[in-house]
Amino acid sequence: MASIFDGMTGIIADILGDPVIYAPAGGAAREIQSIFREAPIEIDGADGQIVRIDAPTWRVRRDLAPEVRRGDHMTVPDGRSFKVMVVHPTGSPASDACLICELQTVGS
Repeated sequence: MASIFDGMTGIIADILGDPVIYAPAGGAAREIQSIFREAPIEIDGADGQIVRIDAPTWRVRRDLAPEVRRGDHMTVPDGRSFKVMVVHPTGSPASDACLICELQTVGS
């Protein structure tokens, strides 16, 4: 079922995001317009409780990186690299719903 909010994630990433290089463990690296943040954020956990994430995070549209998994790497525009530690789905049924990935610094 379509919603008036379908497509909003892509618009937000296009406006607020930056191109990052995503390198899945089993595939070729590619550039994805998405949102990288180092400030703490709060998300809804799987059990409905609010979860605070103090690690850097990467918000990416699920349809742009459906295979994202623990151990994958991403590089931000300033050259720093990060490893995906945890992937949190947002629970949205929209086709452009986001995944929120907790990251760990691996180099620069």
